[in-house]
Amino acid sequence: MNVPEQFALSSDLISELLTGMRLRGVEYRRIQVGPSFGFRFEARPGRGYFHYLAVGSAVLRSADGALHELSAGSAVFIPQGAAHQLLSSSDAPTQDIDSFEAAPLGDTVSAVDACPSTSVVPSAILFYGCMEFDLGGMQGLGRLMPGLMLVDAASQRYPGLLPILAAMKGEICSGRVGFAGILARLAEVVAAMIVRGWVECGCDNAAGLVAALRDPRLARAILALHRQPGRDWTVAELAAECHVSRSVFAQRFEFTMGTSPLRYATELRMRLASQWLAQESISIDSVAERLGYSSQAAFSRAFKRINGQPPGSIRQERRRTTREAR
Repeated sequence: MNVPEQFALSSDLISELLTGMRLRGVEYRRIQVGPSFGFRFEARPGRGYFHYLAVGSAVLRSADGALHELSAGSAVFIPQGAAHQLLSSSDAPTQDIDSFEAAPLGDTVSAVDACPSTSVVPSAILFYGCMEFDLGGMQGLGRLMPGLMLVDAASQRYPGLLPILAAMKGEICSGRVGFAGILARLAEVVAAMIVRGWVECGCDNAAGLVAALRDPRLARAILALHRQPGRDWTVAELAAECHVSRSVFAQRFEFTMGTSPLRYATELRMRLASQWLAQESISIDSVAERLGYSSQAAFSRAFKRINGQPPGSIRQERRRTTREAR
């Protein structure tokens, strides 16, 4: 394979990953504080945390106790929703973020003013978000991401991010009409760009799926599966996509991915089904048909075998979490 083919293939796979990605804000807060502050954020599995520091400085303490210095313009994405703290200094006492009184600014955005009466001007202003983070069929890649992704907006990994962060700062500090909704959308764009930068830079050499995406003997088959998840693929057909023998393909796939090609195909369908079922407008019958199942019963059996619960439970869980977020 020549270099242009490799590059084109890599671009296709990155595009496929980003096409399936969903980032939706559940809760946003514009926070202003005095010289001393400490916020505690509890773990939220299945969600991602986003922070942008517009003014001032702060210290982020991650779940493992590591300290990260933040300065004005810093952005942080925590893809697995791990517990962490934001502090004025490493010894500052902390308080759960949900214990602060918040004034609504929009559907999902509120304001927290933690400045003491003696502070005429806030010492720090930041924007925090808790997001639903779903990579769709590529969900396995999310588990390979680092626990904390700290952004230097001027670095080469994130071209084009600096003006978006500057726009966020302008909205945060100006308080113009409609700024809350604009901030929420910008935060989702920034988080998506952070994920894209990580993928484009090789996913920090993460193993498993990333190794497969780099292997021409496997990558075309994975791309074909993601493009046509409802097709009844055979191992021979997948091997033909990669121009290798059936035996070479099957052995290489299982060695790299830790599972068989057809098991991967089934798990992919069920990950996509979970994403689609979270959307109220799509019926279980429609999901089953889209994924190539001849009946809802056959789809439900496969879904429960992989996920340990029937497909209807996904929709019930989505309704419950939506109610709790309100």
